[in-house]
Amino acid sequence: MMHRELQYLIAVDGGGSGCRAVVADATGQLLGQGVAGPANATTDLEQAVANCRAAINAAQKSAGLRSDSLSHARAHLGLAGALTREVTQRVADGIGITAVTVSDDLATTVAGALGARDGVVITVGTGSVMAALRGGVLHRVGGWGMQVSDQASGAWLGRSLLERVLLCHDGLEDHGALTLETFEALGEDPMNVVRYARTARPSDYALFAPNVLAAARTGDATAEALMRDGASYLLRGIGVLERDVSEVLCLTGGIGPAYAPYLPEEVQARLAPPEGSALDGALSLARQSFVP
Repeated sequence: MMHRELQYLIAVDGGGSGCRAVVADATGQLLGQGVAGPANATTDLEQAVANCRAAINAAQKSAGLRSDSLSHARAHLGLAGALTREVTQRVADGIGITAVTVSDDLATTVAGALGARDGVVITVGTGSVMAALRGGVLHRVGGWGMQVSDQASGAWLGRSLLERVLLCHDGLEDHGALTLETFEALGEDPMNVVRYARTARPSDYALFAPNVLAAARTGDATAEALMRDGASYLLRGIGVLERDVSEVLCLTGGIGPAYAPYLPEEVQARLAPPEGSALDGALSLARQSFVP
């Protein structure tokens, strides 16, 4: 039985493209939800905290609760880039809720996708990360940020597309429909590509990802090559994490399922739908953090 002072649960899922929050009662019944902008703790910690607060406030208003209603809430925030104790503590200190735990978004994604099961989760959105969960122990591969990692992600697809555009401009590769359209959108000036890349964040690069996915479906050579490269990386991660083919294997995230056709048929056949979302995982971790 839950402690009588535990009235509400708060869950937050934050990534490079946006932040989502829900408020639930002590049983987990959803009461309200809210959204806000990017919440990647590595890219911009202050922005991440501000957008988490904004999403929580929106969820609170959606639930019809007063501003002081969450004084006895338990919250869990899963944020991309929250990889060190220093960062998670700064997020916890800045969120404005007394009882809060913070993790990176891998923990919440795995908790949501696997539930009580062990298995392997591959999640690909603006960033990418892979993990195996066995006996409560999480084994991680990737997800170290776009500058040095996050292969196959939306940000990686966008950056890789711009790289191909410049290779085509320099005559090192042949233009196709996707690279031509992208170059035209940037004024057919290679310096515009350079200027864009100079200040681009993962979410900026990821804006090009839907174009890559759409072009791949039409058979565009560049897009298909990028998807094959991304799938090859994911397959290598599965090889590192998976112990045997009987384990649960989930491919999640906004972009993850788009890679399924590029994986070997025997891997495609073993893909299992996730039990829930990263928000479901954050809600579960919020409940687990409560000690009556």
